Amino acid sequence: MLNWIQKFLTHLRAGRNYSAHTLRAYAADLRRFARAGGAAGPEDISRAVIRAYLARLQEDGRGRASVLRAASALRAFFRFLRAEGAITSDPFCALPLPRKAARLPRFLTEAEMSELLDRGGASAPEYKERDRAIFELLYSSGLRRSELAGLNVGDVDFVSGFVRVLGKGSRERLAPAGRRALEALRDYLGRRGPSGGRGDSPLFTNARGGRLSDAGVAFLLKGWLRRAGSLKPVTPHAFRHSFATHLLNAGCDLRSVQEMLGHKSLATTQIYTHVSLEKLKQVYRDSHPRGAAPKARQPDRPPAGGGQSVGGQP
Repeated sequence: MLNWIQKFLTHLRAGRNYSAHTLRAYAADLRRFARAGGAAGPEDISRAVIRAYLARLQEDGRGRASVLRAASALRAFFRFLRAEGAITSDPFCALPLPRKAARLPRFLTEAEMSELLDRGGASAPEYKERDRAIFELLYSSGLRRSELAGLNVGDVDFVSGFVRVLGKGSRERLAPAGRRALEALRDYLGRRGPSGGRGDSPLFTNARGGRLSDAGVAFLLKGWLRRAGSLKPVTPHAFRHSFATHLLNAGCDLRSVQEMLGHKSLATTQIYTHVSLEKLKQVYRDSHPRGAAPKARQPDRPPAGGGQSVGGQP
């Protein structure tokens, strides 16, 4: 089993361009299954074995997302085994799986984002420009933290205002960078000096001068939030959610947001339409002739002339 798992991971890395994060997750899930399954080889795995394993994960208190990720790893693994001729039938065929719960993305309002970016600060003066550039770019370009950590200095085009990003599946895209983000990047690179200006050098570095990891981005954000006095839990991915939500609220079309986020499918981007309903309601109230809320009715005033109505009746 372990030999086949290693062949599968090599296939994903070389043939499918899976990200390092996905490979680590799949490797952990598959090796856990191999240890728990007690099977000598792939041909010993039946549908009942897989169902029992997934049920055991739920009984152990693992969340729905963890169980579904394990199921996804196993399903891809057994498809690979069948394509390689290691098994004759797929045990996942017609196997019912729990549906993934629809969860709306967590984002910050425009006011909250502005306050967070303006009030935060680095723990040491020498990192002030770097940290500000990181969070300005996350929000300005809607990057994943792994995409930001993988940027090199040469990926930023200050003339055109675009950043070359290598996203999931090694898909390359150009993401726009706003004025505030480009100014923060100039300040940061100016502090680094000529030694850090080579095009192939990491854009963001850690305290030891090496490339800042995606886990390092999350660590820096925790400190930034603490110094900003923010009580609302915020992750690096919330910057990406806020980027998409604010663009849609301002009238940007869904296809453009899809391209900027690097989503392969428009269905992935459509989740942001749900969080823009308040803006939709406001547009409706402002645009539809009968969409505005009714005005409060003023109390009737008696007509002039002693309170007599038309026709002489009080």
